[in-house]
Amino acid sequence: MNVEAFFQAVWAQDAETLAALFAPDAYVNWHCTNEHFTVGEFIQANCEYPGEWDGQLERIEILGDLTIAAAHVYTKDRGLSFHVVSFIRVQEGKIISMDEYWGDDGPAPRWRLDKQIGAPIMRKGT
Repeated sequence: MNVEAFFQAVWAQDAETLAALFAPDAYVNWHCTNEHFTVGEFIQANCEYPGEWDGQLERIEILGDLTIAAAHVYTKDRGLSFHVVSFIRVQEGKIISMDEYWGDDGPAPRWRLDKQIGAPIMRKGT
């Protein structure tokens, strides 16, 4: 399974390509919002999510049948920005399960800013 092609299909909200990447009985868990999706429900949630999307893969690790990907996902107008870590289990070239953890991008909490601890992460292209 080509993880780059998967994320391109997610960002393009390409239901047909996404459906071809999953095993029929696969599932997706979005842990931060306590949601469990069938493949059809995941594709619906992804493809009907408002806005036009884009993103950038920041890291990919492959451990046997498990692919771990970290990505920056944002609207094309850059009005919304998120980071996601995806744990994608693949069998016979198809996704059989995916556990994702989404976080909204934003400034550090005021209490840490007030303490003047930490520094911005420097990213390519930002």
